[in-house]
Amino acid sequence: MGDPKFPRKKYDTPSHPWEGERIKREHELVEKYGLKNKRELWKAETFLRRIREQARKLLARAGEEQAEKEKEKLLKRLAKLGILPENATLDDVLALTVEDILARRLQTLVYLHGLAKTPKQARQFIVHGHIAINGRKVRVPSYLVRKEEEDHITYSYSSPLNDELHPMRPKAEEIMLRKEEVKEAEEG
Repeated sequence: MGDPKFPRKKYDTPSHPWEGERIKREHELVEKYGLKNKRELWKAETFLRRIREQARKLLARAGEEQAEKEKEKLLKRLAKLGILPENATLDDVLALTVEDILARRLQTLVYLHGLAKTPKQARQFIVHGHIAINGRKVRVPSYLVRKEEEDHITYSYSSPLNDELHPMRPKAEEIMLRKEEVKEAEEG
C-alpha cells in the first residue's frame, strides 16, 4: 500500500531534461495558463498520455465486444469533462493536445469567465476560497471542470468578492471584452 505521507507521483518528468525547444514551449504554457510550476504541466501531459495510450490500445482491439464497451466509456468520460464533443471518435482522442486539458482547469475557466483579471489572480482566488461551483467551495486550481458545472462557477457566498463594488473584482467592461476575445479565438 505504501506510506500515506508519501503518495505516488501523478506525473512523469521529461526523459531528456535539457531540450531547449521543449523548455521554451513549457515556459510559454506555464505563463499562458498561470501555472505554479512545470510540474502542473507535466501532470496534464501525463493525463493526456494515458488517455491517448488507452485510445491506441482500443483501436488495436477494434471489433471486440469488450473493446467497444471500453471505447464508449472513454468517450463518454471525455465528453462529460468537456474535453471532446458528444459525437467524438478515437481519432479525436488521438488528436488532443495538452492545451485541451489545460483549458478545462478551474483556474483557466475562472479567468475566461471574467471572475479574475489574470490567470495568476484566478489561482489566488481559488486557493483562498473565493470560488465555488454549485455553491460548494473548490480550493484546487487544477480541478477539471465537468461540462455541466461550467456555467455554475461563481464567487463563494461568504467571499467579500461577492460584492460587486469590491476593488479586486474585474469590471463589467473587462468581462465583456474577454468574452469577445474568447469567442473570436474559438471561431478563428
